[in-house]
Amino acid sequence: MDVELIEIQEFLASHPPFDQLPEETLARLPRRLSVRYFRRGTPFPPEAADSPCLYILRRGAVELRNTRGELVGKLAEGDLCEQHCRISEDEPRFQGNTAEDTLVYALPCADLTELRAAHPAFAEHFEQSTSRRLRKALDVVTESPSSGTGLMTVQVRDMVQRAPIATRPETSIRDAARIMSEHHVSSLLIMDGEHLAGMITDRDLRNRCVAAGLATDQPVRAIMTEKLTTVDMDTLGFQALIAMTRLNVHHLPVVENGRVVGLISSTDFTRFQSANSIYLVGDIHRADSIETLAQIGAKIAELQVHLILGGATATQVGQAISAITDAITLRLIELAEADLGAPPVPYAWLLGGSQARREQSAHSDQDNALLISDEAKPEDDAYFAALARFVNDGLHACGCVYCPGDVMASNPKWRQTLRIWNKYFSNWILKPEPMALMLSNVFFDMRSLRDPNGLCEELHERIIEKSRANRIFIAYMAANALKNRPPLGFFRNIVLIQGGDHDHTLDIKHRGLIPIIDLARVYALSAGIMENNTNERLQTAAERGALSRDGAANLIDALELIATLRMRHQAQQLRNGEKPDNFLAPDALSPLERGHLKEAFVLINTMQESLGQRYQTGRFA
Repeated sequence: MDVELIEIQEFLASHPPFDQLPEETLARLPRRLSVRYFRRGTPFPPEAADSPCLYILRRGAVELRNTRGELVGKLAEGDLCEQHCRISEDEPRFQGNTAEDTLVYALPCADLTELRAAHPAFAEHFEQSTSRRLRKALDVVTESPSSGTGLMTVQVRDMVQRAPIATRPETSIRDAARIMSEHHVSSLLIMDGEHLAGMITDRDLRNRCVAAGLATDQPVRAIMTEKLTTVDMDTLGFQALIAMTRLNVHHLPVVENGRVVGLISSTDFTRFQSANSIYLVGDIHRADSIETLAQIGAKIAELQVHLILGGATATQVGQAISAITDAITLRLIELAEADLGAPPVPYAWLLGGSQARREQSAHSDQDNALLISDEAKPEDDAYFAALARFVNDGLHACGCVYCPGDVMASNPKWRQTLRIWNKYFSNWILKPEPMALMLSNVFFDMRSLRDPNGLCEELHERIIEKSRANRIFIAYMAANALKNRPPLGFFRNIVLIQGGDHDHTLDIKHRGLIPIIDLARVYALSAGIMENNTNERLQTAAERGALSRDGAANLIDALELIATLRMRHQAQQLRNGEKPDNFLAPDALSPLERGHLKEAFVLINTMQESLGQRYQTGRFA
């Protein structure tokens, strides 16, 4: 075969979807291509002649624009322009120009149709929706050579060992303890007929009966826990463990079709996968000093590597690391209160940013605040200042470093009463200046830890209602959400970071993740949605009609793909003994991954344009 034809074959074989064709088909394909050259500034795609073609960019660059002349995509080496082949009438039509002198291979659409009919794997590329392609890309990214993924794939039904041991609410405490001893269990479900009334554990017998001096002939309902969180049989073991960690409990009742069928405990997790580093949470609850917690926190990076090697997605890693950070934060609060004494008035520890959204990585810093009851007196601030400093310093020692912008409870500005917090949010909503919008991005993601009086819930409901009712504020938030744009054509030098420590890399957090997080926040505020996790916001926004179901599904898939690539990049840095960051080198990705990542960026840009049109954001920029 001619050397030039061999070079074309090798080029096609290294780019999707041609990499899905068998070798003998690829060997014949170069002879069916024609080569076309376009000077810079030439309209593209060219007007279809008698034989319309699929264009494969070999060298150069093309900018694609919509009917309003707005840039919506870039094509470069390996990209396809299938517009003239009419594969899908639903696909938008674009017109562009070559941004550089450009060389393309042209494959007649008739030949493309023949290839698609003969090779289903090749045809899939053209037939799948954006959402399906992104999901398939995510499957490829998370494939792992590991022999198993443990709690990432096993369901609770595979871990439940036996039918639940239960008794009635009228049973005496003494008889309940006897039942537990006879069956060698540390917990007992309390059933009122078919209804789950509550549960007792060994700890309840000690703390609520023996230590409290309660007579053992009293009914067991006197010491049972009534409000229980349950899990379904098909819940993933990983999700059940995260729920147990977040609630700081050691037992979860298991239900199927509304009927209690078992109980799962921390012992079951230990038995199933004792080597999993997520069991750091057990050590956290027992830690009695910052030094001990810091030793545990140093293993969070190992957790991220472990989960990524096990095939975990970014959502799963974010939940795991956030649960660990939550546990460390709660333990620090407990240690601070043990040292300082009981708080003078009720308060809530507020979380912001990625921890609030349960989307942390090993590279995350702190965003937190204190919400204090309006009963507080000026002299009470000394207590809360000491508590905040203890917790912030402790988190920093554990690897969750100080916030560069000082958005932490140790800053007096973010250690305020409910009245002042209400005033803060009202001012941000009524006067959406740049600093107000930045702070809104942090604090509208809030959730609380240690809030027995429900102060955060009261504040959150009030501010969500205020923001929803103020369309001008939403418009400003929408305009702010469009400032971080995805780097279309990111593997071209002109859009990569040039020079410095991050030469020829892409900031995948600020150019990929943040745009989706910001979009989800705007959809949530516009619809009065209380959820703060990005996936949950998008799903709920679709349910309430603030966003199309396809749009939500596509953004969720794009977020998962981009975030998982980021997590994988950081895990590799950690394995190499390097400090993790957000700067991804496109050369580290396969051609297929680059193609799917670019598709995700194009999708984000399209959704941003749609949001901008809805709120006419040009007036508020």
